[in-house]
Amino acid sequence: MLSEYGVTLERLTADHADALLAFERENRSYFALSIADRGDEFFEHFAEILDARLVEQAEGVCQFHVLVEPSGAVVGRVNLVDVEDRSAELGYRLAERVTGRGLATAAVRAIVRIAASDYALKQLTAGAARANVASWTVLERTGFQRIAETEGPRPQVAYELSLEGL
Repeated sequence: MLSEYGVTLERLTADHADALLAFERENRSYFALSIADRGDEFFEHFAEILDARLVEQAEGVCQFHVLVEPSGAVVGRVNLVDVEDRSAELGYRLAERVTGRGLATAAVRAIVRIAASDYALKQLTAGAARANVASWTVLERTGFQRIAETEGPRPQVAYELSLEGL
């Protein structure tokens, strides 16, 4: 699906477990620069957490996706969470080694199409740390509109995107 970047966007399965855990471990400190750290418990209980996420996916509460290289390595996640009333929240993260090439923008564009066509969603919301200019640039390039900013220890910028007509 994203062959120009040498990756495919795949729906998360249990088969991705080892590669997904490696991705999260390898990029933990990089992710912590812009979002809250998952904490040691996430890594200690990864198998149980993944199982719970796959149950949520089977129930339609969330739709999880990974960006996978031909080697099987996971280099990104693109998720639709809290699916309700034909709406969901978009979340994504890419490995540090693949950033700056347009992959995040391409992945968000792809998940927007999937959200509209495969999951029949009508609206997406997203948030990005106010200091994470790269993330809000991706959201704005893919049609999301800035709707609010929040204060606090990690100030956020909130976005939304209507999928009507896609």
